[in-house]
Amino acid sequence: MNLSTVVDRLDEELRIADYADLDASANGMQIGPDEAEIERVAVAVDGVRETFDRAIEADADLLVVHHGLSWGGFERVTGRTYDRIAPLIENDLALYVAHLPLDGHQELGNAAGVADVLDLEERTPFGELGPEYIGQRGTAAEPYAPEELQGRLERELETDGQPVQHLAFGPDEIEDVAIVTGSGVDWLDEAVDAGADALVTGEGKQKAYHEAQEAGIHVFLAGHYATETFGVRSLQELVEDWGLETTYLEVPTGL
Repeated sequence: MNLSTVVDRLDEELRIADYADLDASANGMQIGPDEAEIERVAVAVDGVRETFDRAIEADADLLVVHHGLSWGGFERVTGRTYDRIAPLIENDLALYVAHLPLDGHQELGNAAGVADVLDLEERTPFGELGPEYIGQRGTAAEPYAPEELQGRLERELETDGQPVQHLAFGPDEIEDVAIVTGSGVDWLDEAVDAGADALVTGEGKQKAYHEAQEAGIHVFLAGHYATETFGVRSLQELVEDWGLETTYLEVPTGL
């Protein structure tokens, strides 16, 4: 399949253009030629030297990641930036990035994947960012005890053996769950205002402890990486349906 066809399909499915003014990430094609033939696609959470090297070893023509290289553009392509980019150019490996568009996708996105793990029903978009949403909210099919929800996250997510941190300030039973993956504690107030019993995200900030305690809400910190594997895995299935070979590069950070 032609690279431009793959890119156009991904751009349309993920509504890349709608996030252009909201996301510091340069979503869509970040590095690559205008035209190339694509046979194998690798997917990974992070666009870093390790995933580049492994994609090259897998003979991939395109690497699709959640966290790319360009966050507001490059001032100079030197040092570590040059060392990261060089393998892509030297090996004709194109790089496609989907950051917030992949967080917010209500079927293929990261939050949707966490909601699947927790068997949430009656789902609605959550996590307002301008006119868009970057998360999801839903109701548990059966109420969770807090430690039960924590255990499920630890079993089902790729935490690299790290425990899921729990700020245990909410009710004894958890029914309404809000999810913003990655670094999502800034949406804690929105979760409280929405009546959620718990916010599930990746990593926290110091102030989140006291804010959760004062608001009476549970917060589960399941790891930035661990909460953001779902989107790229969904894209892997999507491009497989288009007839392309794929490989998933698992590089957990434990963070």
